[in-house]
Amino acid sequence: MDEHLARLLANTQLPQEGPRKQAELDLAQFKSNPEFPATLARIGGNAATPVEIRQAALAVLRKFIEQNWSPDGEDGPHFPIADPTKEQLRNMMLSLVLSPEDERKVKLAASYAVSKIAMVDFPDQWPTLLPTVLNAQLHGALRILQDLVEESLSDEQFFSVARDIIRAVYEVAMNENRKQNHRGLAVLVFRHCFDLMDIVKEDHKKEVKAFAEEVLSGWLPFFEKVINSPLPDRASTPSQPDNWYGPITLKVQVIKTLIKIKSVFPALLLPQSPSFFTVSWQELSKLQDAYQELFITADAQGRLEDIDGLPFTLDFLVLDELDFLNQLMRAPPVQKQLQADIAAHAAAHDTPWVLELMKLLVSYSQITQEEEGLWDIDVSLYLAEEASVSSNYTARTACGDLLIKIGEWLNQQALEGLFAYTKTLFTGEAVSWRRQEAALYLFNTIVSDFRDCNKPVPTEVASAYLELVNYAISRQDEPILRARGFLVAGALCQSFQPASALLDRAIESMTSDASELVNVSCVKAVEGFIRAGIRVDRQIPIVLAIQRFMEAKDLTDLEDADDLLVTLLETLRTAISMDIRIAIHPDSTAINLLFEIAKHGAAHFQVNNIVNETFEEIVRTLVDSASYTALCAKVLPSLVGAFEAGNVTQDNPLVTLATELLALLVEHGSEPLPTGFVASALPKLTHLLMTSTEGEVLRPGAEAVKFMLEHDHHQVFGWQDANGRSGLEVCLLIIDRLLGPTVEDNAASEVGGLAAELVEKAGQERLGPFLPQLLQAVAVRLDSAQAAPFIQSLILVFARLSLVGAQDVANFLSDIQINGQSGLQVVLSKWLENSVNFAGYDEIRQNVIALSKLYSLNDARVAQTQVKGDLVINTATSNRIMTRSRAKQNPDQYTIIPAPLKILKVLIEELLSASGVQAAANAAAAAINDFADAEDDDGDEGWEDEPGDTLDLSLASTKADLMGWIEGNNSRQRDDETQQYLSEFFLRAAREDIAGFKAWFEMLTDDEKAKLHELASQHEQQQIAAQQQQHHAQ
Repeated sequence: MDEHLARLLANTQLPQEGPRKQAELDLAQFKSNPEFPATLARIGGNAATPVEIRQAALAVLRKFIEQNWSPDGEDGPHFPIADPTKEQLRNMMLSLVLSPEDERKVKLAASYAVSKIAMVDFPDQWPTLLPTVLNAQLHGALRILQDLVEESLSDEQFFSVARDIIRAVYEVAMNENRKQNHRGLAVLVFRHCFDLMDIVKEDHKKEVKAFAEEVLSGWLPFFEKVINSPLPDRASTPSQPDNWYGPITLKVQVIKTLIKIKSVFPALLLPQSPSFFTVSWQELSKLQDAYQELFITADAQGRLEDIDGLPFTLDFLVLDELDFLNQLMRAPPVQKQLQADIAAHAAAHDTPWVLELMKLLVSYSQITQEEEGLWDIDVSLYLAEEASVSSNYTARTACGDLLIKIGEWLNQQALEGLFAYTKTLFTGEAVSWRRQEAALYLFNTIVSDFRDCNKPVPTEVASAYLELVNYAISRQDEPILRARGFLVAGALCQSFQPASALLDRAIESMTSDASELVNVSCVKAVEGFIRAGIRVDRQIPIVLAIQRFMEAKDLTDLEDADDLLVTLLETLRTAISMDIRIAIHPDSTAINLLFEIAKHGAAHFQVNNIVNETFEEIVRTLVDSASYTALCAKVLPSLVGAFEAGNVTQDNPLVTLATELLALLVEHGSEPLPTGFVASALPKLTHLLMTSTEGEVLRPGAEAVKFMLEHDHHQVFGWQDANGRSGLEVCLLIIDRLLGPTVEDNAASEVGGLAAELVEKAGQERLGPFLPQLLQAVAVRLDSAQAAPFIQSLILVFARLSLVGAQDVANFLSDIQINGQSGLQVVLSKWLENSVNFAGYDEIRQNVIALSKLYSLNDARVAQTQVKGDLVINTATSNRIMTRSRAKQNPDQYTIIPAPLKILKVLIEELLSASGVQAAANAAAAAINDFADAEDDDGDEGWEDEPGDTLDLSLASTKADLMGWIEGNNSRQRDDETQQYLSEFFLRAAREDIAGFKAWFEMLTDDEKAKLHELASQHEQQQIAAQQQQHHAQ
């Protein structure tokens, strides 16, 4: 069996698809054989077998273990592994990992298998694992320790074994006779221990902190020594010498561990922060020349990791050192020392350390050969770096971040220090353009941050930089420096108006400059010029320049250049916002350019968002009838044409975007809609809604039809399609299709709003016999609906009808049967169970009023309807973590109560939500928890707070983010109108005993009664106050 399986494993790696797939099928057949896992283990451990076959065997074994060692019964089929086989596999895999064999790839694959077993068996079924590993102290043992700490140890288990693990890896790390990468791996395991300490300290802060302080007393001196130790001498070669790999591996792990310690126990690092700051700065200073030669002058390969995932190239070390220096700059002992140096000199820019730091930052901010090559191929990568949306975090980016932090601390002194060094780079002949560009890049970064923080840029500094910008944009042989000059101008003009004089040159260079990098930089810079407040007469030249830029491109090439598309869109949007009437100007191409970019970037999320936001701003602004009619004449043909283009090319993102834009156009439409609007839009939209299965199309499509009915139902009902069907009949067909079983809940979530609008606008006279059929279809679909937005959408059909005819709704639902149950039972059960989860102020208010009217009917059929009441707390499971399997075994239980009582409970809950009491209570509870945490937690324990981590509530963006968070968390805010209605309802119900209110009141919980008593008390106090005020007035 061993040889046969080995052949199959070899065949699974064949390039020919037929034999490879057959081998995979044959291999799968062996899974039911009890000897299958042990055979794979033997193949993996056989040194005579080729390495790639051994690796394959161990990879298959790992997956088999993962699926079958402790199957949960959900992802079958499963092949149980017998206990004797498990014991055999544990021993074989651990022996292979800890063996003296040199084949690292095999041992690594075996360690993955050990990790999967340990996640289930350690420590109960495998108590010998940790002692065996701790005694081994080989590479394989370190890998297992890493996996144990990362994945297998619980916080309770960590408590009992932490000291042993840390002692073992400490001995490896300290042993200078061990390989440096092994020592680095030991430091990595130590760092992962802090991840567990971070979890454990929540409940045992003092004990864990004391333990950390004890172990760090030995580690911190070692870390400082590692950072301070020089790299071996290097010959001047274009690649990193081999004897640097080990030392860099160890240094990187030390730096990463120090950063982790600072995040978990900052106070423990604070006393050593000045010494670590000194050695880190010295290290970065010493590495400048090597970094320059390897990555700036030459194109050495960087970002390399070894088989254990440990970085070992110089660029990684520099990046981590810069990040660590950033952290250390915020330590009060460091700041105190540096501030004293500044105070001892006439100015910050005369202070040696300030100039040295700026020199250091400029040095590491230079564009590498790799970046220059990539930007030459794809300017989108350059724009991604500029917008800080690239995942490629580099030394250049880290320098910008560090300078921002210095600016937050030293304010204008940071700018003055940067300029003092920068001006030395623009004098003389031998200075590199890369250093000039790097200095301007850093200024670009800090001046943008100053603008965001509303900090002024000193006029003399801004004026001096404007001279440097003029120099940069004139360097014909240095396109990257020219591009940077324009970007700085676009940022500087927002703080220094004279820089706006360069606008026309930027507009011209968008198309005239020979460098594409300069072209796109000018596109981006122009957005900054517009935001600075330029004259509106520059709008048309800007739009024309964007048009010429796009005409010079093969737009199909831009479909993958999403960052370039976003830059074009951002500038176009800003240009349109100067005077939105340009969108309907007969000679303007602004709206055409918007749609052209949308056409080629519809598949990109950010492009979609910007196009939607820009178009919404246009339609919200052009609200008068004449402007709206002109806008429709301009955009409707393109939107409807997109449906046809999408169908032809199968470009679904384009169809989705066009449908969303059409929905926006109709939502903000005039009343009535322009003549012929429905005839132009509804035929294609109907075809889409009758054929598509995509929720992204069906939701906005249904909304668009709903808005047509809302704004001009006469035009909809007066229209006929090519088959002679009326608009009313077409709407009914659309609703019937969306309510059908072939459309998923989420895709049909807007059909309820469409149905409710149709019923309201058509009325019983037009609908005739279709009305009961429509309502029954809604009720039937509601019975099976699961998605909350869809349920709300369907319920609101009956809620809106109940506003004007609650009795008719009750009568209708009582007369129909759904799956053997009364329609009233089905709809009320779903309605009352989901009401508290409704979203949207108007929808909540409509729902509240509709429920109060149903209650006030005092209908016996409603009173006899039994629905879910309060949750019954199961004391046996309330203190246990509820897994999916436990939840299935112990589903939530509810009391069963009459519908009128449930309505009152829902309305009391809504009264609290509308008053803002619930939101305030939640906020207070959160504040109390935060205060309690603050009492136990030292926070950053003496380190300067990071401004980026503090919310500035004065910022509009912060408010918008908070509102989005609130909406996302379904947290209700104050709603005076709904509160007033509910208050009056309960007071009148109590006063007049509406629908037997007093009897129902006695069935409420004590908390619910207390809430209504409080309402009555507040009302009484308000009456007394009003009477007193009236008395004083008399």
